[in-house]
Amino acid sequence: MTTIDYPELYIGGGWSRPATSDRIQVTSPTTEEVIGSVPAGSTQDVDRAVAAARAAFDDPQGWSTWEPKQRAEVLERFASELEARAGELSRRVSMQNGMPIWLAEQFEGGFPPVLLRYFSDLMVNAPDVDSRPGMLGGTALVRRRPIGVVGAIVPWNVPQAISFLKLAPALAAGCTVVIKPAEETVLDAFLTAEAAAAAGLPDGVLNIVPGGRDTGAYLVEHPDIDKVSFTGSTAAGRKIAETCGRLLRPVTLELGGKSAAILLDDVDLSASMESLFGATLLNNGQICWLNTRVLAPTSRYDEVVDALTGLASSLTVGDPLDPETKIGPLVSSRQRDRVEGYIAKGKAEGGRMTTGGKRPSSVDAGWFVEPTIFADVDNNATISREEIFGPVLSVIPFRDEAEALAIANDSEYGLGGTVWSADVDHAADIAAKVKSGTVGVNHYTNEPVAPFGGIKNSGMGRELGPEGLHAFQHLHTVYLPPAG
Repeated sequence: MTTIDYPELYIGGGWSRPATSDRIQVTSPTTEEVIGSVPAGSTQDVDRAVAAARAAFDDPQGWSTWEPKQRAEVLERFASELEARAGELSRRVSMQNGMPIWLAEQFEGGFPPVLLRYFSDLMVNAPDVDSRPGMLGGTALVRRRPIGVVGAIVPWNVPQAISFLKLAPALAAGCTVVIKPAEETVLDAFLTAEAAAAAGLPDGVLNIVPGGRDTGAYLVEHPDIDKVSFTGSTAAGRKIAETCGRLLRPVTLELGGKSAAILLDDVDLSASMESLFGATLLNNGQICWLNTRVLAPTSRYDEVVDALTGLASSLTVGDPLDPETKIGPLVSSRQRDRVEGYIAKGKAEGGRMTTGGKRPSSVDAGWFVEPTIFADVDNNATISREEIFGPVLSVIPFRDEAEALAIANDSEYGLGGTVWSADVDHAADIAAKVKSGTVGVNHYTNEPVAPFGGIKNSGMGRELGPEGLHAFQHLHTVYLPPAG
């Protein structure tokens, strides 16, 4: 097959030679063949990218000083250029990380333009100044200003949507950005660069430097970075938080999860299966907010186990570019080994595997694991405590709603969650008691207008909603004297 290869990096508004000859090779998780390559960013490349972003931000007539409507016009062109490339963006993501193409078309092709337009509209409609009568006789004028140069680090699981959780509000606010995509998913990031160039995004406003952990660490601690936004593992997030704390640098962290789906005793299982799939096994289990603990009432426990077993065993496993595929491969052989290790641990600790647990016989290559259901486990099992990041669910029984809440809240994570019931109002009351940043009722969807993020080991700060915009702004106050 023809590979997708880029010789240069996107820095300062154009394509430029990298500082070294090192390259990142991208391997298909479906065929295990090399499908493309890009330059590996070095510390020198990060320096150039940050310098370009700094110059663009500090320009007295530059991006940060433009009226929101001016920036919105450019971001509308950016959204249109992304839409023109949506099919290829979706295909590249699917080829790189195994995301089923129908899902990539929604998340990776469809969501970024929505976010660009949403945050642009927020800025255009935001008041320029908040004038507050003072208690001491004067007036306080409060304004929101762009925070500066942003270092954004993005994971491989939903690379385009997560990139624009950061890019859209940062750019709308007037910030400039250096983004480091994950090594597994770089080909889509370079297509985004092409869209930015075609849209006429000013030089230095967006810079893309791919690389590994060392590149990311160098970006985080770079002296000319004003704000860090990171999505990834809790372990990496802790290190970034430590660095930013020492530097007194603002940081947003969206980290791991081990969310719970609480199925109340009146849940309509047959009507909920499609939405339950979306909340538990979407993207081959490779999403941080997925509800990989399913809590079922003892009165219906066997029924729930049977229903989930039937769902998992019916899902088509195969080539993610096939529109009929529901479960594609995991992103890498290392990730497959990790997931298989957890499956082995689940069995060793006494869990009853009702379906899955092995590599599918229907494929000859690729890093596939069948969707797997474990019954007869409690909340203390390793597979109930630790984030697996694969298509593995633990079904845990509860006696009453109080115990269900106790189990759901007994986790070091707090990112997502759902409550399922025929009574939406009652489910919403239960959802309000779940200790998590977000909870869905009878479904789970990241709604652009509402803040998304976690508590506990799932991170700090919020993306999406006005709160997601405010994360890329700082407050500036002017005190006016009393009249006369």
